[in-house]
Amino acid sequence: MFRELREDFLIRLVPVMEERMFKAKQQIFLQNEEGRSMFIVASGKIKIHLGDRILQEHSREGFFGEMSLFDAEMRSASATTLEETICLELTQQHVFAAIEETPGIAVNIIKILSQRIRILNQEKQELNLLNEKLRSASGEGRSGTKLLKS
Repeated sequence: MFRELREDFLIRLVPVMEERMFKAKQQIFLQNEEGRSMFIVASGKIKIHLGDRILQEHSREGFFGEMSLFDAEMRSASATTLEETICLELTQQHVFAAIEETPGIAVNIIKILSQRIRILNQEKQELNLLNEKLRSASGEGRSGTKLLKS
């Protein structure tokens, strides 16, 4: 995401990032909380989840929480560490300043978000196919009750 940043700007950005240390299995944020920051994993591993259902895992250099920076909505999922983890927290103000300084960052963010949407679309398609197979195997037609929600 930050490949487009000039080295001198990175040197200025690093001091404003807050280093946050988390224990294993510690909540970073909860679904439906207000969020105005994103996190970059410096070390360790985290999961993004809805209850017990894991949506994604991120390790070193992975980032998460970016959606709330751009749409000012509540967090769409929870983030919890899987092991001791150190994250760098970037606020909305920091990210917008970085984009203003180096617009290429916005392009990188859009590319990554697009990739994540494509993955979600593929997973939804696979669930729909599985749902159809289960209905067929149980003798249900298209008008029957769905066995899996997609």
